[in-house]
Amino acid sequence: MRIAQIAPLTEAVPPRLYGGTERIVSYLTEQLVLQGHDVTLFASGDSRTGAKLIAGCDRALRLDPSVLDPIPHILMMLAEVRARASEFDVLHFHSDAMHFPIFQDLAAHTVTTLHGRLDLPDLPRLYRRFPHFPLVSVSDAQRRPLSFANWIGTVHHGLPLELLRFTGCPRGEYLAFLGRISPEKRPDRAIEIARRAGLPVRMAAKVDNADRHYFERHIEPVLADPCVEFIGEIGEMQKSAFLGNARALLFPIAWPEPFGLVLIEAMACGTPVIAFPHGSVPEVIEDGVTGFIVASVEEAVRAIERLESLDRGVIRARFEQRFSARRMARDYEALYCRALGSAAAPRAWTRPARLPARRLAGAEAHRPGGTAPC
Repeated sequence: MRIAQIAPLTEAVPPRLYGGTERIVSYLTEQLVLQGHDVTLFASGDSRTGAKLIAGCDRALRLDPSVLDPIPHILMMLAEVRARASEFDVLHFHSDAMHFPIFQDLAAHTVTTLHGRLDLPDLPRLYRRFPHFPLVSVSDAQRRPLSFANWIGTVHHGLPLELLRFTGCPRGEYLAFLGRISPEKRPDRAIEIARRAGLPVRMAAKVDNADRHYFERHIEPVLADPCVEFIGEIGEMQKSAFLGNARALLFPIAWPEPFGLVLIEAMACGTPVIAFPHGSVPEVIEDGVTGFIVASVEEAVRAIERLESLDRGVIRARFEQRFSARRMARDYEALYCRALGSAAAPRAWTRPARLPARRLAGAEAHRPGGTAPC
């Protein structure tokens, strides 16, 4: 199958540091290549892939100080995708709804994975205005605010099995927090849980400009406490040690989490998760098996006392059974075939000769893949 993966331009694919959506696009793209598909990735020019890369900008927009407005770069990339649309059997978008007005006549040949929260008040009108685009949620909980939309399936995220190292005997006596410093992620609550439990907490997180005030008001003042260590953003290579040596990952969120990639990253390391029951958490965490789902700080502290009852080997096994990149790619293969099979009429396009790809910016890389029909 000829598949285009269209990523956001905020981070590289995969990201150098933080970036859940782009990381999932990378895992999916590479697995589809391994499974024999002819895959083209539209992403930033500093992305790394075994697929063909068509760059929408020179480097990830978040890390490029010369970029003041991301919209022109996104629109130029979408225009390039539109110009090349006849080269693909399916166009898989990961950029919310930005492409809807441009691809209305090709909606039946698209799949759109929505990676973000969907409970915002402006969204229902948008998705009612464009009802023909096949949509994929990353958890069943994510889609509830837009239950009327054209959902064709839910695909939970997955990771390459070899990506993160299993740690059966952690060396650290600390609790871990990994993600964004923001009010909805509640790092302040993670600090409170750790203090009440009498354990240090290590925080590997980024601080966006939008959350700078929250960080300075609620987090920075407590960093003088020797039991609170703020590491900042970490990359993929550091996660095995950071998560694997923790007694548990704290996930004390206060928002409808669409998925929570860090949950399965911790599971891959064998590390249990203590999480609040919002959004996708009950779908991802098996209470009493891969962690504990709690409703208060007090319950979280009591859960820490029960961590020894969990088997880290079982946690890793459940990750392998439920959240592999291979399973994720196969789920998407089935949805591609379903979306194409529901098209109102056969596609009239003929496959053009493969010409040298025209860049928007940056470099391109190509490794040809085979084809795998539905």
